[in-house]
Amino acid sequence: MDREEKAYYMLRAKAVNRFTNDALEGESEFVIKIHDINDNEPRFTKDPYMATVPEMSDIGTSVIQVTATDADDATYGNSARVVYSILEGQPYFSVDPETGLIKTALPGMDREVKENYQVVIQAKDMAGQMGGLSGTTTVSITLSDVNDNPPHFAKNQYDFRVLESAELGSVVGVIRAIDADIGENAEMDYRIIGVDGPGMFDISTNKSTQEGVITLRKSLDFERRRQYILRIQVENLHANPRYFSNGPVRDEATVKVIVEDVDEPPVFERASYVMEVKEDAARNTVIGSVSASDPDVFRSPVRYSIDRRTDMDRLFNVHAGNGSVFVLRDLDREESAWHNISITATEFNNPRLTSRVPLYIRVLDVNDNAPTFAVNYETFVCENAKANQRIQTVSATDPDEPVGGHRFFFSLAQEASGKANFSVRDNKDNTAWILTRRNSYSSLQKSTYLVPVVISDWEFPAQSSTNTLTVRVCTCDREGNMKLCNAEALTGRAGLSTGALVAILLCVIILLMIVVLFAALRRQRKKEPLIISKEDVRDNVVSYNDEGGGEEDTQAFDIGTLRNPEAIEESKQRRDIVPETFYPPVRRPALPPTRDNNNGDVRDFINQRLQDNDSDPTAPPYDSLATYAYEGNGSVAESLSSLESVTTEGDQDYNYLSEWGPRFKKLADMYGADDSDRDS
Repeated sequence: MDREEKAYYMLRAKAVNRFTNDALEGESEFVIKIHDINDNEPRFTKDPYMATVPEMSDIGTSVIQVTATDADDATYGNSARVVYSILEGQPYFSVDPETGLIKTALPGMDREVKENYQVVIQAKDMAGQMGGLSGTTTVSITLSDVNDNPPHFAKNQYDFRVLESAELGSVVGVIRAIDADIGENAEMDYRIIGVDGPGMFDISTNKSTQEGVITLRKSLDFERRRQYILRIQVENLHANPRYFSNGPVRDEATVKVIVEDVDEPPVFERASYVMEVKEDAARNTVIGSVSASDPDVFRSPVRYSIDRRTDMDRLFNVHAGNGSVFVLRDLDREESAWHNISITATEFNNPRLTSRVPLYIRVLDVNDNAPTFAVNYETFVCENAKANQRIQTVSATDPDEPVGGHRFFFSLAQEASGKANFSVRDNKDNTAWILTRRNSYSSLQKSTYLVPVVISDWEFPAQSSTNTLTVRVCTCDREGNMKLCNAEALTGRAGLSTGALVAILLCVIILLMIVVLFAALRRQRKKEPLIISKEDVRDNVVSYNDEGGGEEDTQAFDIGTLRNPEAIEESKQRRDIVPETFYPPVRRPALPPTRDNNNGDVRDFINQRLQDNDSDPTAPPYDSLATYAYEGNGSVAESLSSLESVTTEGDQDYNYLSEWGPRFKKLADMYGADDSDRDS
């Protein structure tokens, strides 16, 4: 029996007569308890335990509490009384025998020296006496980090080299301090505490690597300064004041930055130049100069030039040696008041090194333009006008821009002042009135008047021009409103503009071209095609299986040729093939007539043509089949078709086919064989 499984049993009993089985007394209940013995050892609730404790903790700092249980009866003896003790882990840790609380037993435990500890705890019953049962567990204790180590540099001085052409913000060098701590306890802050070139460099901390990154803050110049000395300080970002007494909490190092020389392009004395020149300046007039120099030690000479993409009209030029800028062509302020060009400086020893500077040239105004009418005026005078009546107010314009503003003077031309019909009154405000000088005008006597008005300015040298004002004579009502002008004026008003006339002319030309093109197309359609219908010669050549019209077929061939083959001219071209000039036709004497005199002329002609084609290298491979078209009912040669050979087979002799050569061998075999069979 196991008390830990069942601690007691309940029994019910009664006394009975064993003979009669009658109850002698009432039923009784018995409780049987199992007496416990020490048969169970203590057991820990976990195995193993995990715990952490800060490094450098004081003695007695609690780490973790372990717990063991005993299944024996705690109310009976000491079988369930557990006592804790430490088997491994001394002298670093201790355990309370009653509670199982583990504490630190040594001061100043350093994580950087040893981080992990394995502690074995024993739990024993019977209050730890001899004969008691025991159980063990393992506790893994890790020392957590505290910021008890300041950062320090691995060496006292760092040397870096950087080109003088390095861009702002570029990295000069990277330094790193060492910190034995980890995590945020190892985060560091770098700063520059001393430098012989203030503001030249900057330092920042790389958060991922905790390195100090030195960057360039200002431009370097090897010719001015060749090295810099920096003092760098580092300390923890999250310092713990508890450990300040352990020693210095920050460290310092020296950084030496050496500047290396680079072949640099020329440098202009100014970032930009502004020059002025009068618009009437003569060519080759010097208007200013630019200056650039080589900043390197060797001081290479500099050559100047103008970027012609900024001076397409080549109005200016620069002296290649001294940088003097001068006028190359005539200027006109009214066309362009400002010119923006680029001057290029190039090292003589290294043409690849160039620099540019903008040059702004202002063209100053000179009074070189005469004033003119501001607009084209359309002026009329009434026939019933009175003397000194104003008929027009005129003003002037001038492209020049004088410093004090425009001032114009108006007057009547000297040559017209003697017998003038109109007068000019200057209003002293850059306008003038045109006035009549008599009481009435007649459009029948004179329909238009030309009034010459002289306009001059007040600048030096003074400029003036004569402007003609056209005045038309019109019929007006009593209020002076125009009712009717002369016929010439009306015609002028009703006339078409030049653009309209040009458009009408273009339309007329286009219509004429369309008509001509249409007529040409119709004329071309009326032309008879070169080859028409089935009567074409080449149709006869290809379709030689159709019989011709005999004597009535006069469109394709000359039937006289069959009657008199000797009449053919030697220079006459064949019409059934393409003429060839390289191989002229060869004439052969006519063969003597054979058996049948009735068909002799046709046979001779065919034999003649057959020999010509056999010896002609330019003849097509199908021979001259055009001659077969001369058959037909109306032909003297009669029909050669096999369709009529049934009626004439007995009279026709085909032996001559064997004399026509290999090309007619098939026909000779067919018809010649029939003759031989018939004779036999």
